[in-house]
Amino acid sequence: MNDKAGYGGAIIRSLEIRTKRLRIVPFSEKHLHQKYVAWLNDPELMRYSEQRHKKHNLETCRIYWKSFEGTSNYFWAIEEIDVGLGHIGNTTAYLDEKNLLADIGILIGVREAQNKYYGTEAWIGVCNFLFNNVHIRKLTAGTLAVNTPMLKIMDRAGMIEDGIRKRHFLFEGQEVDVIHRALFREQREKIAKSMHFLDSKK
Repeated sequence: MNDKAGYGGAIIRSLEIRTKRLRIVPFSEKHLHQKYVAWLNDPELMRYSEQRHKKHNLETCRIYWKSFEGTSNYFWAIEEIDVGLGHIGNTTAYLDEKNLLADIGILIGVREAQNKYYGTEAWIGVCNFLFNNVHIRKLTAGTLAVNTPMLKIMDRAGMIEDGIRKRHFLFEGQEVDVIHRALFREQREKIAKSMHFLDSKK
């Protein structure tokens, strides 16, 4: 990871975030492929996402990618480098610069990469980058109460409860809550514990 910034300084751009098995890089033209579009149109992959209500193609994906240009927000591609799976997913961070907040999201689209803690590893890598390089003071995330895999990622990263929006979305005909979690800068030691957990699972 490169660059540095202090509180109130200019938001920096990430050249690359490295973890043990992953390279997390700014999304680029090479990541705009039909497999990525297929992830977004896969009902099972999108089961817990509001993206399930939309139909995607290369052009809609390009528009989304380009929407990050000229903003302080981040759109990364997740590349697996240990066994050669390549581009396995994406992750985002939407920044509130004035309040030093960042809201994180993630998608692991390659089925061979699921259930192997790549999502947790990428999540922790992004958290470290935002705390250490961008000097964010609070990280946030939210998901449906029925999205157990995402809740596990947030739990493994040491995120704490940050509110519930009751009966907020409709999921398969049922009203479900949205669960919000947060991690504060002074709680960064929780990330180190998460890394020990990951090492024990690989």
